[in-house]
Amino acid sequence: MRAFFLACALCLAAGAALAQDLQSLLQQNAEEIGDPSRRTIAEALEPVLESDLPQVLDFLERYAAREVWQRPEDGLFFYAEEGDDALTLIDIDTGEPVGTASSREMNNIRVNAGVRGVINSALVQFQLSDDDASRRIAALDAIARSPEPEHLAPLLNSIEDEPSPAIRERKERLASILTARFGESTEARVAAIDSMAGDTSIDVRATLNQILGASDEIGETLPEGENLAGERELTRDEAYAELAEEGLASPRVSDADIAAALQANIEGDAVAGVPVATMSDPAARIRAYEALAESGTVPPFVSEDEVDDLVDAYVYYQVYYEDDPAVTDAARGALGAIETRVALYQFADIALDALSLASIYFLAAIGLAITFGVMGVINMAHGEFIMMGAYTGYVVQQIVPDYTVSLVIALPLAFAVTFAAGVLLERLVIRHLYHRPLETLLATFGISIALQQLAKNIFGTQARPLTSPAWLGGQMEINDIISISNIRIAIFVLAAIFLVGLLLLLNRTRLGLEVRAVTQNPGMAASMGINPDRINMLTFGLGSGIAGIAGVAIGLYAQVTSEMGANYIVQSFMTVVVGGVGNVWGTLAGAGLIGILQKGIEWFNPSNTLAAQTYMILFIILFIQFRPKGIVALKGRAAGD
Repeated sequence: MRAFFLACALCLAAGAALAQDLQSLLQQNAEEIGDPSRRTIAEALEPVLESDLPQVLDFLERYAAREVWQRPEDGLFFYAEEGDDALTLIDIDTGEPVGTASSREMNNIRVNAGVRGVINSALVQFQLSDDDASRRIAALDAIARSPEPEHLAPLLNSIEDEPSPAIRERKERLASILTARFGESTEARVAAIDSMAGDTSIDVRATLNQILGASDEIGETLPEGENLAGERELTRDEAYAELAEEGLASPRVSDADIAAALQANIEGDAVAGVPVATMSDPAARIRAYEALAESGTVPPFVSEDEVDDLVDAYVYYQVYYEDDPAVTDAARGALGAIETRVALYQFADIALDALSLASIYFLAAIGLAITFGVMGVINMAHGEFIMMGAYTGYVVQQIVPDYTVSLVIALPLAFAVTFAAGVLLERLVIRHLYHRPLETLLATFGISIALQQLAKNIFGTQARPLTSPAWLGGQMEINDIISISNIRIAIFVLAAIFLVGLLLLLNRTRLGLEVRAVTQNPGMAASMGINPDRINMLTFGLGSGIAGIAGVAIGLYAQVTSEMGANYIVQSFMTVVVGGVGNVWGTLAGAGLIGILQKGIEWFNPSNTLAAQTYMILFIILFIQFRPKGIVALKGRAAGD
């Protein structure tokens, strides 16, 4: 007896093992799987998906990739490797070759896009728990692109066993999004929506907007039992146009309709008894059209009173596609909170852009501010020193291919080159034109043109690349709204270093003391043993050297050309004039004001930066009328001038 029961158990085990064979499961719906359609494939694959066979994942992937073949004579499924003369058939359970066959003897199962979509949805439950993290991420990407209700259950089931904290967080977030749209209960959906109230990402906002999607409706009264989104505000003409489109009113007759009707009803030399020769008169055309309308040939005119009566007879409203008012109320509240936060983030993003732009203007203008404040010289060639610094960085990169090393070399070298050029310019030209501002302006303007032409002769007219190191590439993203490029951050840090360095130089060194003395009263400074001529030379060289370093920084994100300095000379002078000449804090204040002003105007009109610059110049002109000495005014010679 014991032997009998043992034999029965073995038979049952063998039967169960046979039932779990993938080929056997496929044969249960062999016809539907061999000739799949979007309508039938989900049900046909259900026994396969409910099994725990490890080979199911490989089968589904090959099935979607059109790598499954069926033998018509017995309906069995195989994988196949195409050879020169025949197909090598591979068992779908063992993965071992089991024979060969001609391609004419086999049917390659070609699934269409609809069937492939169903298969990909079925693959999700396997991919979400795959040992390979990249496959789990790919599954999450697929769900995020095309979320479906059937994705929610396998996604929730995969969260508990997820080993990666980052992927687990993403799964939880995606599960909240799917629950908000496809959750089984109102409480679950509302809870999911409430959990997203602080998330400003685009996909969350898109989900809430989908929940709040509504259709435009027209009715004699507001319907009861519908989830109403509210009444629509329409103009009289818009409302009547919708009534006509819905067939609730006759279309209004346009001039084009009148002309077409008259042309179609010409009989001899008249239209409805009105001579064709008089059709140039609008009154005659209307008279002819009214005659046609009375005969029923064309639609009649709609009077203004009729339009008013019809428009007032209906109400115009929207109905949510979502039937549950609790869900739409929660979505509307969450979206309102998110939009408020988005507005704050957008303001912060504009502030970061303004701060970044201000740091660029500060770097470009600080050298000019010091030169102008100490010497009273209007240096129109200041932009060309920026250009010289950028070209210095370009030349260094041609010699030193490592971008990080070349940048470290280029910054001090650009300072040295432009410092020497500034000293040379001051010794040869500027010092002979002190107290003659008009001649100084004309001389430096001519020098700027000469330097531009010299750069064209040496480097050509095409833009030259000044490549930033890899660690300066990309951007820092705080969220989907606030971001700033790494180069802008580096320029901001460089501007901060210069601010601190110049303050230390001017307030903690002998040279700084002499510069401040000459700035305030050169005559008194000379009587105290300070050589104003030497201070002027060093100051002009220092201002030019700072412009050279600014050129390297600007060249990392802007085109390096012979005219690049001209793009910054106007902003540099505006920064100096608005902030106050000869003062570091004034230059900083001027750069900040201009940066904030320009970005603020661009925010109101982002498609027209030229208009933003025009409005900015007009504002500065008005500002100077009320505060001609700038934000931070100096005493002494600079103030007197």
